Amino acid sequence: MSDTTNNDGKKPLGLKGGTVRQKFSHGRTKNVVVERKNKRVFVPKPGGAGGAKSGGAKAAGGYLSDAEMARRKKALEAARAMEEERAAKERAQSEAREGERAKRRAEKESAVREAEEAKIRAERKAEEAAEKAKAEAEAAKASKKSVSGAARPKLRNPAPVNDPAEAQVAGARAEAGRVAPKNLKPAAKPAEDRKQTRNTKGGGNDRRRSGKLTINQALGGGGNRQRSMAAMKRRQEREKRKMMGGPVEREKIYREVQVPDAITVQELANRMTERVAEVVKALMTNGIMATQNQTIDHETAQLIVEEFGHKVVRVSDAAVEDILVSEPENDDENQAPRPPVITIMGHVDHGKTSLLDAIRKTNVVKGEAGGITQHIGAYQITLDTGEAMTFLDTPGHAAFTSMRSRGAQVTDIVVLVVAADDSVMPQTIEAINHAQAADVPMIIAINKCDREGADPTRVRTELLQHNVIVEEMSGDVLDVEVSAITGQGLDKLLENIALQAELLELKANADRPAEGAVIEAKLDVGRGPVATVLVQKGTLRRGDIFVVGEQWGKVRALIDDQGNRIEEAGPSVPVEVLGLNGSPEAGDVLNVVPDEARAREIAEYRAQVAKDKKAAAGAGVSLDQLLANAKADENVSELPILLKADVQGSAEAIVQACEKIGNDEVRVRVLHSGVGAVTESDVTLAAASGAPIIGFNVRANTPARNSANQKGVEIRYYSIIYDLVDDIKAAASGLLSPEVKETFIGYARIKEVFKITGVGKIAGCEVTEGVARRSAGVRLLRDNVVIHEGRLKTLKRHKDEVKEVQSGQECGMAFENYEDIRADDVIEIFTTEELERSL
Repeated sequence: MSDTTNNDGKKPLGLKGGTVRQKFSHGRTKNVVVERKNKRVFVPKPGGAGGAKSGGAKAAGGYLSDAEMARRKKALEAARAMEEERAAKERAQSEAREGERAKRRAEKESAVREAEEAKIRAERKAEEAAEKAKAEAEAAKASKKSVSGAARPKLRNPAPVNDPAEAQVAGARAEAGRVAPKNLKPAAKPAEDRKQTRNTKGGGNDRRRSGKLTINQALGGGGNRQRSMAAMKRRQEREKRKMMGGPVEREKIYREVQVPDAITVQELANRMTERVAEVVKALMTNGIMATQNQTIDHETAQLIVEEFGHKVVRVSDAAVEDILVSEPENDDENQAPRPPVITIMGHVDHGKTSLLDAIRKTNVVKGEAGGITQHIGAYQITLDTGEAMTFLDTPGHAAFTSMRSRGAQVTDIVVLVVAADDSVMPQTIEAINHAQAADVPMIIAINKCDREGADPTRVRTELLQHNVIVEEMSGDVLDVEVSAITGQGLDKLLENIALQAELLELKANADRPAEGAVIEAKLDVGRGPVATVLVQKGTLRRGDIFVVGEQWGKVRALIDDQGNRIEEAGPSVPVEVLGLNGSPEAGDVLNVVPDEARAREIAEYRAQVAKDKKAAAGAGVSLDQLLANAKADENVSELPILLKADVQGSAEAIVQACEKIGNDEVRVRVLHSGVGAVTESDVTLAAASGAPIIGFNVRANTPARNSANQKGVEIRYYSIIYDLVDDIKAAASGLLSPEVKETFIGYARIKEVFKITGVGKIAGCEVTEGVARRSAGVRLLRDNVVIHEGRLKTLKRHKDEVKEVQSGQECGMAFENYEDIRADDVIEIFTTEELERSL
């Protein structure tokens, strides 16, 4: 046994358990020898001790010693004693709490009983005092009647109450109702009542403080004023609920909840003064899973509000614009005559601006680029008779359709200028359509009658094709032959305009907030955003707060057409308005509002509506449509451009003209358009998109020029819309794929096929028609079916490489990257030529 014992006297491990593989981190393992030990079994010794130990072990459910068993029994008994002691303590505390509650309840009830008894005693005393006072009053009246003829002494300071009996009765009644009369002293309590009040426990704060002097008592302001019975009952009910441990319930307030078209759950809960969790729970009950930050529609919000018992008040987001609704001007007392608004329309280069210059005695044509009008202008003139007229000059170029449409919408009379030597042209027809759509009267001004070849009769005849019948042809449209150079017919034209305006009976109310239309808008370097506004109703004054489109502002200055600053502008007066926070769109309506907050609210609402409209334009596209559009755009080339113009109308006209340029293969895309000078941000956008910058009557500032030179961005400046459109069309034409023109030059027939090592197959051919060229394209025909198209690798005659072989001669041909050739195949020879295309 010595070999099985270690040096420390411990028995070594046996081999009953075997080995176990332990695993550690990083893939390390270790084999460990283990021994499986059997469970020790306690065998009791025969005898009483062993029997007792065995019995104790069985009682404990295991093999425990007597000492361990005794210790556990003692611990168990101690735990039971502690549990009984804790239960007894809790019972005692509960009984004490119940006793305290009963004591408080008894005190409250005794206090109520004492108050009721005191009230009854006071009522009895009041009745007794009233009877006593009544008896004394009757006795006093009887004594007064018995003493007749005696002189009454005059009172220097009369008492507030004339009859002492009535005063005593009123004092008694006030004592009974716990209300102290103002002009009477409160009656003193009897000694018995005071003693009972002092000896009563828990009688309340009023009884404890009855002997103390308060400010109200010192000032004589009703020291005996008490709580009402209703207030005392409410207080007792609250204290009773509080003692019983119940929650203090508050009366629910039902409100009128304003619900817009869309509202978040959080905002709806705040407006109802309900907890957000309750609102979310109500939504889930109705089958709507929404969090507090999600938006619900009006119908869902109305359902939830009604479920909580509140009243729904429908509020639309568009309600902010209700203040802008124009009231009908039916009050003839406030109506006053206003100047007529006349719009000059016609084809380009028919003399519209020259005619207006002759009327105004100015020279606007001299300052126009290219001799054509490219902006809409507003002017007011005063005739010799004192009458005022407002003229709008519109461009005649085909691109300025929107300007002509705006001019026709705000005008009262349209003067259609037609050149006598050019007759009716496309923009003349368009102007007629605009005037007829706006339902305004027309006056035909046949201009350039002083030129050779002028034929006014031809103009009148061609106007018949467009339902315009002049007076000379038994119609109702006035016509005048004029000449802007010689001044012929100008007086008659003004006379006809005045006659037409008199027939229209133009009136407006000047004593109301102003309303007008934006004729043109621009971004001035020194003055900021500037809008040319034609006032239609009311009077626009300096300092007015207004909203126009998505912008708002305060009128800082009003400038008339002569460049003079004015304080106000009435109906039919064109003015330049300064003080906008941004450049509005041409055609927007200007409205004066009461305050800045309302103007800002309306502008933000309109901006949000425009944003939602743009988002909704792309939101309705399905995935199939997106894929179809992407596939259709694969073969379409785009010419991106950035446009900056001097005024909003010119930018709009150029964008519309660019959108018309293109076909199925190429199109022009305007990445950004705006008014004002070219800025550094424009250059950054153009550099990122690889687009040129087009400046129409504007220039780039110094930082923008430096940035453009550094980034290699091209900036082109234009002052005439003709040149701009032509250059963009030429640039877009350069994106078109060239047209390939094919020309047939000859045929060759393969007579024999030779296979040469290291070279491949060579076709021995005979040119049967035309000529065979080395640089030409070839097609291989087999049974009149094209099986290959490519180019020649070699063309030889005898042993020499040649450029071409004439008809009737033999040659050797080899194809590039193709060797499937056979005898009797036909080779078709052709040349290709690329031709440039244009839009």
